[in-house]
Amino acid sequence: MDEALRARGEAIRRQVLGDDYVDGAIGSSDAFSRPFQDLLNEHCWGTVWTDESLDLRSRSLLNLGMLAALNRMHEFGVHFRGAIRNGLTDEELRAALVQIAIYCGIPAGVEAFRVARRVRDEMAEKGER
Repeated sequence: MDEALRARGEAIRRQVLGDDYVDGAIGSSDAFSRPFQDLLNEHCWGTVWTDESLDLRSRSLLNLGMLAALNRMHEFGVHFRGAIRNGLTDEELRAALVQIAIYCGIPAGVEAFRVARRVRDEMAEKGER
């Protein structure tokens, strides 16, 4: 394992998803699943998200489209929150969700808007918006 890359990955993961989420994911891991958390931090977040060829806003938009297309709505919610934290505006997010509905199908768009509303409401309740 490249410890420096893992550490950079965890740092960007915390920036995008927040300390509470990352602490929960890492804290709830056990001897069986902890290596997977290390893999996520090193490769997903370290190799991909720290590559400056794309900015964080662009990466967030890409993830929203891919996660909606794959019907991974739990992760969609996690990354919708990250997209807001990465500075995407309501107008940009709405446009992305409409495009998701057109290209992935209306049911995917309905679910994406449903998850987006829940995340926005949660963030408003916590004073994060």
